Amino acid sequence: MTEYMVMIVGDTDRWWTTMSRNERETGYSEYTRFEEELTKRNHRIIGGAELHASTQAKTVLPGGGIITDGPFAETAEHVGGFYLVETEDLEDLTKCCKIIAAVGDAVEIRPTVSSEARAAFTKERA
Repeated sequence: MTEYMVMIVGDTDRWWTTMSRNERETGYSEYTRFEEELTKRNHRIIGGAELHASTQAKTVLPGGGIITDGPFAETAEHVGGFYLVETEDLEDLTKCCKIIAAVGDAVEIRPTVSSEARAAFTKERA
C-alpha cells in the first residue's frame, strides 16, 4: 500500500474565529463522515490531527536562525490538519476527499517518500 498525506489547506483559522457553533458542528460531522467513508472503502487512516489556530504556530525561518510567532506573514493559507492514509486506490481516495473539501478548504494529497525510495534516489545521485 502507498502512504499519502492528506492536508487540509485554506483559511483554517476561520474555524476558530468566524464560524458559528452550528457551522463547526456541521463541518466536524462531515469530517467524521469522511473518516467513515475511508474505512468503508478500504483506505486505512494511520495518523493525523487537527491543528490549533495559526496564531499558536512558531515558524523557524529558512537558514534556521530566526524563530517567529505565527506563520509566515505573507501566507494567506495554512495547513489546518492532516491525515496519513494508506491505500491502493488514489483515485478513490481523491473522490473521498471531496467530502471535506466541500466544507470550505482545499485538500492536497501527496505520497510520502518511503525509506526505500529515499535510498534508491540517493544511490541514483551518487
